Amino acid sequence: MAPLSSYVTGSWHVPRDEGAPLHDAVTGEEVATISSAGVDFRAALEYGRRTGGPALRELTFHQRAALLKALASHLREHREELYALSLRTGATLNDSRFDVDGGIGALFSYSSKGRRELPNATVHLDGGVEPLSKGGSFVGQHVYTPLHGVAVQINAFNFPVWGPLEKLAPAFVAGVPSLVKPAGQTAYVTARLVELIIAAGILPEGALQLVCGSAGDLFEHLTEQDVVAFTGSASTAQKLRTHPVVAARSVRFNAEADSLNCSILGPDAAPGGAEFDLFVEQLVTEMTVKAGQKCTAIRRAFVPAGLIDAVAEAAAARLAKVTVGHPADPSVRMGALAGLGQRDEVRRALKALIPAGSVVYGDPERVEVVGADAERGAFVSPLLLRVDDAGRPEPHEVEAFGPVSTLMPYTSAARAVELAARGQGSLVGSVVTGDRDFAREVVLGTAPWHGRLLVLDAEAAKESTGHGSPLPVLVHGGPGRAGGGEEMGGVRGVLHHMNRTAVQASPSMLGAITGRWVPGGERAVTGVHPFRKHLEELRPGDTVVAGPRRVDLADIDHFAAFTGDTFYAHMDEKAARANPFFDGRVAHGYLIVSLAAGLFVDPDPGPVLANYGLENLRFLTPVYPGDELTVTLTAKQIDPREGAGYGEVRWDADVTKQDGSSVAKYDVLTLVARREG
Repeated sequence: MAPLSSYVTGSWHVPRDEGAPLHDAVTGEEVATISSAGVDFRAALEYGRRTGGPALRELTFHQRAALLKALASHLREHREELYALSLRTGATLNDSRFDVDGGIGALFSYSSKGRRELPNATVHLDGGVEPLSKGGSFVGQHVYTPLHGVAVQINAFNFPVWGPLEKLAPAFVAGVPSLVKPAGQTAYVTARLVELIIAAGILPEGALQLVCGSAGDLFEHLTEQDVVAFTGSASTAQKLRTHPVVAARSVRFNAEADSLNCSILGPDAAPGGAEFDLFVEQLVTEMTVKAGQKCTAIRRAFVPAGLIDAVAEAAAARLAKVTVGHPADPSVRMGALAGLGQRDEVRRALKALIPAGSVVYGDPERVEVVGADAERGAFVSPLLLRVDDAGRPEPHEVEAFGPVSTLMPYTSAARAVELAARGQGSLVGSVVTGDRDFAREVVLGTAPWHGRLLVLDAEAAKESTGHGSPLPVLVHGGPGRAGGGEEMGGVRGVLHHMNRTAVQASPSMLGAITGRWVPGGERAVTGVHPFRKHLEELRPGDTVVAGPRRVDLADIDHFAAFTGDTFYAHMDEKAARANPFFDGRVAHGYLIVSLAAGLFVDPDPGPVLANYGLENLRFLTPVYPGDELTVTLTAKQIDPREGAGYGEVRWDADVTKQDGSSVAKYDVLTLVARREG
C-alpha cells in the first residue's frame, strides 16, 4: 500500500522507508503505511515560525475568522468522502458525523467568535485601563499578542477530523500556525483532511503542516514561543510534559487526557420516570457511540443504592438491542474499535475490572457481529459491569477505553461527591435529576474535579447536546488525571495561543500603542463634527464637546409624565430629601442620557447609520433642577467590518455639570459608513 505523506516546509514529503502498516479496523486489510523518516523537524518548525507566523500576524482577527469560515464551507462539501474513509476506522455513519461535522462546526464556531467577540485588529486588550497615578498621567493596560511560534498538535486516534480542527481553529484565529501529528491508527483520515485543506489554497502558506508517523526529535527543537496541545493517555502526557526541552524552556503544554468520567442519577428518579429513562439512555449512548472510544465517555455510573437493580436491568435491555458489526451496514449501531491492539488493551483492562464485581451485560471474549468477521475486525461487545462495593479502587483507577462502563451504588449526595472525586480529575461529569437541591450540592461539590458538568432533567433533555459532546464555546479539559489542561472555551482558547503583557505608559502613548483612545489621552476637537466623518476618516481621539444645557423642574415633570417613570426621587421633594443619596428631587438618569444625545448628535443624514447600543452606563452624580449639562463625546475604538460598507465605532461619553463633576459615563456604539468608492 502507498505510504502516507507528510506536508512540511511547503511541500509533500514521502517517507524514506517502508514504514509500519495501518489496518482497516473492520476487515484487517492493510490501508496504508506510515513513517516520518526523512522529515526535518527543525526545518518544519522554523518554516512555521518564519513563513506561516508572519503571514497570519499580518491579518486581523476578523480576516483570519473569515478564512476559517471559508475553510469550513469547503470541507462541508467533502463530508461524504470523509465519512466513507472513516468507515475503515470502525466508525458508523453517526460516529463519523460526530467527528467530521463536529470538527467543521468548530471552525464555524471560531469564525463567528473571532468576528463577534474580537476586534478587527491584530491586538486584543484584556480588561480595562488601570489608573497607576493620582494625576492620571500614568496608566496600564493588559495586551494580548500572538506567540511567534508553532502550535504543535499531538492527537489521539479516536477523532481524526475533530481533533485537529478543534485545535487548529483557536490557534489560527490567534495568528499562530499549526503542525499536526495524528495518531497512527487513523492517520490516513487526518492525512486526507489535510490534503483537502492544502488543495483548497484558502490558508496562508505555512499556516498548516502535517507529520504522519513518529514525532522523532520534534520536541528537541521547541522554543518558549511554541505551544504543545496533546490529546491521549495520562501516561504519555506525563512523559511529554516532563521532556527536558519543555521543562527548560517553559514551553506551553496543554494536555487533554482520558479520564474516568462519571454520571450520577439523582435520588428523585424512579423506574419509568423521565430522569430514570434519560440516565439509562445516556449511559448506553455513551457506551456505544464511537464504540466507547471517547475521552468523554461515561466510565462510572453512580445510582442510588435502591435503584441499582432497576438501572442494571433497564440498561441491559437497551444494550441487547445494540447491533454490532460492519459500520457500513445501516442496521449496525456500534462498529469496531480502532484496531486489534486497542481491542487487546480493552481486554487487559477488563481483567482488572471484572474481578472487582460482576458483568451485567456482555462477554469480554465473544461478540456476535453483522457483516464482518469478529476476529479479523477489532470488535468487542459492549460491557456493563457492576461493583456493589463502590469503595474498591479498580473502577476509580482502571479505564477500559472502549464500550465499557461500571454501575456503582451511593447512599447520599455527599457519598456521590466523594465517589466522583475518586476519579482524581475528569473531563466531564453529569447529574441526571429533577431535584434542584441535590443538583446544587453535587455540582458544587464535584466541580473542583471536573472541567465540565451537565445537569440533565426533563426540561434540558429537549435540546441537550449530551454528556459526551464537547462544545467549541465551552472549555474542554479537566484537572488531575484529565490532564490539567483546557481547550476551546470560545475566545479563551484563542488566548491560550497569545501572550499577555502589561503595558505601562501615559494615556496618549498607550492609545497610540493599542489603537484605542484612553481616558486622559489627547483629544482632537476640530471644526468638523465627528459624525460628519466616514469610517476611514475617523481617528481615535476625535471629539465633540456640546452644551451646556440647563435642566429645569419642568424637564423632570415632562419626562415623568411622558415615560410614566414617577419614582419618588424624581417627583417628591420631601421623600427625595429623606434618601441619604439625594438633597431633593433629581433628574431621571435616562433623561440625562437623552439630553446628552440631543447635545452631541448631528441630526442631518451622514456617515453615521445607526446607534445600536450603550454599554458600561453608570450614573455618578445626582442632577438637580438648575444644573447645566455638558457632554464630551470621543471616538474610542474604530472597528471596520470585513466585506461590509461600514464599521463599528465605540464612543466615550462623559456627561458633566457646571462644577466639572461627571454625572454619567458610558460607551455609545454606532455603525458608521465607509466612503463610497
